[in-house]
This record gives sequence, structure tokens and C-alpha cells, in this order.
Amino acid sequence: MKILVTGTAGFIGSSLAHVLLARGDEVIGVDNVNDYYDVNLKEARLARLTNQPGFTDLRIALEDREALLAAFDRHQPQRVVNLAAQAGVRYSLTHPHAYIDANLVGFCNILEACRHHAVEHLVYASSSSVYGANTRMPFSVHHNVDHPVSLYAATKKANELMAHTYSHLFNLPTTGLRFFTVYGPWGRPDMALFMFTRNILAGKPIDVFNHGRHKRDFTYIDDIVEGVVRTLDRVATPNPEWSGDHPDPGTSKAPYRLYNIGNNEPVELMRFIEVIEDCLGKKAEMNFLPMQDGDVPATFADVEDLRRDVGYAPKTSIETGVARFVEWYKGYYGHA
Repeated sequence: MKILVTGTAGFIGSSLAHVLLARGDEVIGVDNVNDYYDVNLKEARLARLTNQPGFTDLRIALEDREALLAAFDRHQPQRVVNLAAQAGVRYSLTHPHAYIDANLVGFCNILEACRHHAVEHLVYASSSSVYGANTRMPFSVHHNVDHPVSLYAATKKANELMAHTYSHLFNLPTTGLRFFTVYGPWGRPDMALFMFTRNILAGKPIDVFNHGRHKRDFTYIDDIVEGVVRTLDRVATPNPEWSGDHPDPGTSKAPYRLYNIGNNEPVELMRFIEVIEDCLGKKAEMNFLPMQDGDVPATFADVEDLRRDVGYAPKTSIETGVARFVEWYKGYYGHA
């Protein structure tokens, strides 16, 4: 197929593009390569893609409506995966407008482009952060999520609402994926695994928030990408049993679906740090701090719907996943 993927300079987007190209799809990659984190890392991810046949590299911001529509006009993608967004909970506390521009205006432009170009299926990134103040575990797409605790989370919830509107009004099949703490080789420098590894190797202390009492449903990149591909291949359909009397948040009478995509196995942060230490052969000096604004104490994904509908079965343990990340990190940054 011809698939337009936004965020191809990013962690998940670049990994997804490799898998789609390997199976014979044509990938139109869209990214503005912003400086939210190390641009050199983003360019290195893209460099691994641009030498492959079937990949087109477009440097476009989602907020640039004319450029985005021109890309759709020229390439006529059959399906779209929208992974581009302004990421990060903590950054949203100090740079709110970046989230409005990329995550709301940009996503509206994606929806409009899909609508006017007869796209067969739009798959888009949501986030486990939409669960916000919820404490009922595991988190289910059938739970209400009306209490976000960061602007980032609010924009992701808004994306789900916007997508539903387009599914309802224009019969555009849309599937939202709530990602749970993705990690692995070529990961993001603003994520815990990257920062912990860097500081431990440099002999610097690591900041451990919530005094290490966090739990996260850490999910390895290969498991994430497999779930995205399986979902992309299964076009969203209406739920014939959906009722407005008892509305199910995860489905609709429109061609609209939401799924959690996680490892279905929360890990305590202190255990995660132990695994990193084991892989590095070096102990961490820890700076224990209270929980940050906008953060949540625990995440735990109920992935039963994704397992039932597309056969999703995450299989990478944190021991294996962290070891693979550390091997990549040492090679990429030249650590012996």
C-alpha cells in the first residue's frame, strides 16, 4: 500500500516506517524535524530510511495546512498513520501553545486531508496520559477519561473526540492508539531510560520522582510497532451493538475504535532502574524527588480488545528490552 506516516524522524514513526518498507509498502514520511530534542538523533533516524527504496522524505509541519494538503494531492496515500505531535507531559506545563499548534491545529489538518482524499483508514497516536486522575486499574478504553492532569493529555483526548466527529460525519474510519511508555533502541532522550543510562554512564545522579514509587507499563518498541501495523491493516468498523443509552467510550456506531497498546504488565520504577544498572554493570546515584505536576503514579494497560481484534501479544520483557537499548546506546554514542 501507499501509506503516509507523520513523525518519521521520531522514535515510533521511524521504527514503523522500517517495518512497512520491509514488507513492501511505499511510505511517504512527514516530519518538521523540530528541536524539542536532539535534531542530530532525528536526522540519524531519517538517514536510515532515506536510502531505502519506497521512502519519500517530506519536511512539513502539520500546522502548515497548504503544504500538507499539497503532499496529499501529490502522493494520494491510501492509509495514514499520524504519529507526529508535540510530545512530553512536563514540557506542556511551560510551552502550552506548542501543543495547541501541533496537536490540535495539526491534527485538524490531518483529518481534513484524509476526508478530502478518500483515505481508507486513519490510525493516530493517543496516549496513556488521557487516563489522568483515573486510579481504577488496569486502564480500559471502556472507562471514562474526562479528567486529564496535563495539557498534553487534554490534547490527546481532544484528538480522540475530533476523530470521532470525522468518523461520524464523513464516515472516515479512524483508530486511536493509547501508547504506554514506549522504550527501546533509537528512543527519545527526554524519556527515563535514555536519561538514566546517560547519567549513570557519566557518573551523574539520576532524578527519581515520586521517591521511586512510580509504576509504568513499559512497552518495547518492536511490540508497539507490531500492534500499529496490525491495527492499520484492520480498518475500523462500527460497533453494531453501540447504544446512546449506555455509550461505550471505546467504540461507536461510526467507524471509530480506540485501543490501549501496552505491555499489560506494570513495573515498579526501582525495578526498572535495577535492570538498567545490571545492563550497565554500574550502580546509579539517585536523587529522590516528589511527584511532578502533570504526572500520574501508575499506568497499567488493559489490552484485551487489541488482543481480541488483531491478535496483539506483547512478548518483550524489560530485561531483554533494556539490554537491547543499552547495546544500541553504547554503540551509537561510542561507549566501550
